[in-house]
Amino acid sequence: MTCISTSDVWRQILDTLEIARDIVNGLEDKKAENIILLDLTSQGLKTDYTIADLFIICTGNSDRQIKALADNVREVVKILHEKLPSSVEGDTNSGWVLMDYGDIIVHIMTDEMRRYYDLEGLYRQANVLLSIQ
Repeated sequence: MTCISTSDVWRQILDTLEIARDIVNGLEDKKAENIILLDLTSQGLKTDYTIADLFIICTGNSDRQIKALADNVREVVKILHEKLPSSVEGDTNSGWVLMDYGDIIVHIMTDEMRRYYDLEGLYRQANVLLSIQ
């Protein structure tokens, strides 16, 4: 049996929040709109089947901006944390790019896709840790 210390758990939480902060800053640098950071561990949402602890959702105004946002997130996390996404789904033509960083999932969407899929509504029980209009 492996024993994980409380300090190790806190270190992992702080590391995840630091990466999330840097992702949000990278999105802001490229003028993403309506950035929201959701805590999926709250309100009983965290289960064995939960895919991540945090969702970062933002809006890009064009295919070109969505690409710039995704490229900047990849670069920021690679440089500051030496980490690449385990997967990237979608592309700029689809209107939705999803980047999987393990405990953090980044959703970069057009306004139309964001309204259609309504992730904020789907996860309305999650705590909003940050909202930048």
